Amino acid sequence: MAIHPIEFRYGTPEMKNIWESENKLEKMLEVESALSQAEAELGIIPKEVATEIKNKANTKYVTLERVDEIERETNHDIASLVQGLAEQCEGDAGEYVHFGATSNDIVDSSQSLLFKESIEVLQEKIERLSKIILKLAKENIENVCIGRTHGQHALPTSYGMKFALWADELHRQYDRLEYSKKNLCVAMMDGAVGTTAALGEIGWEVHKKVAEILNLPSATITNQVVQRDNHAEFMMVMANIATSLDKIAIEIRNLQRSEIMELGEFFDPEKQVGSSTMPHKMNPITAERISGVSRVVRSYVVAAMENNPLWHERDLTNSSCERIIFPEACILLDYILNLTIKLMSNLIFYEDNIERNLNMTNGLIMAERLMAELTRKGMGRQTAYKVVRECAIKANKNQELLSDLILTKDEVKEYLSHEDVEEIMNPRTYLGSSHRIVEEVLNSSKDWF
Repeated sequence: MAIHPIEFRYGTPEMKNIWESENKLEKMLEVESALSQAEAELGIIPKEVATEIKNKANTKYVTLERVDEIERETNHDIASLVQGLAEQCEGDAGEYVHFGATSNDIVDSSQSLLFKESIEVLQEKIERLSKIILKLAKENIENVCIGRTHGQHALPTSYGMKFALWADELHRQYDRLEYSKKNLCVAMMDGAVGTTAALGEIGWEVHKKVAEILNLPSATITNQVVQRDNHAEFMMVMANIATSLDKIAIEIRNLQRSEIMELGEFFDPEKQVGSSTMPHKMNPITAERISGVSRVVRSYVVAAMENNPLWHERDLTNSSCERIIFPEACILLDYILNLTIKLMSNLIFYEDNIERNLNMTNGLIMAERLMAELTRKGMGRQTAYKVVRECAIKANKNQELLSDLILTKDEVKEYLSHEDVEEIMNPRTYLGSSHRIVEEVLNSSKDWF
């Protein structure tokens, strides 16, 4: 019976396949195989033994069912893995399985392989999402809209600016994932307290050779575990990515409010239902799900950070926690990346409402420009601010046009004509360097991936 929503509701096949039990077992067997190969190359065990271990170190021979059966007796996952592999090896090859290793050599090295695969999936999704958003930025570079600060109308901006801002942030998130991979995805074969003592003087060579075979960097130093500051960093990066997706989703949700309705997510009127009781509802459920699940991803950061300070060389308090947070964080982040791709691929623009909202405040959004132009013409900046502010407050209170009120001021008429004010009040000509800014983001993105 399915219990967790990941089992039946959330997640994508590509990420779930990485973290499902059989693939995790396959990766641990791959590490056991790499250990035997390294030891054979360095003359510790016979080459034919390593060949036999390598041939049998896969889930065709060592099944999940058999390992689970052994674990019910041993109550130890890696000991069960070792026994399951050893009993499949012919001759005396099974006697050499896991020689010189401790459990976490297998756990951490195999998890590095899982993390590496997971990061590749996440980066591919970020790249795909970024390209969608960059396309929107290019298409909307001239689509002027109202910019809001503190939830209030501020100054004109463009949807090109909004989208380019998000794309630029996703570029940084991609880089953060890449950087975290360098610290996180490492191999180790260092033994019980990290000294490689069971492998003798050649132990450090085994450690490096295993990493080479697994195509991973070797950990610089361990004490039975790869240090969990690396894992905490990865979890923080994933949480940070979740905040970026949440930011996008929140903006879409706000812009889809009935009283704003500038853009929103696609709603299929033929099939989709917004409410079980209100027939008219068309809710932003995709964006809301992104925001909701992102909270779960962010919540794992505290647990990941508390897994770093372990007792002495190590204890097991991190292990049970990580069995939960690693797969869930990767699966859920990948899932909301997929949702954000869907959301941004099907945005609906309501151009009439964009124009309506841009002009809603009777010109108040051009108050800054009035002040700046008066200053350029020779009026003192503080005086200009005071004059424009008085007119703006009156315009707001009485629902009058700011342009009409400003021209009632004799001190303003000394500097600005009616034609000047008319030009100043056009929000489409007050976008500063926005076009250039968006173009630079677009140009810098061409060679980014």
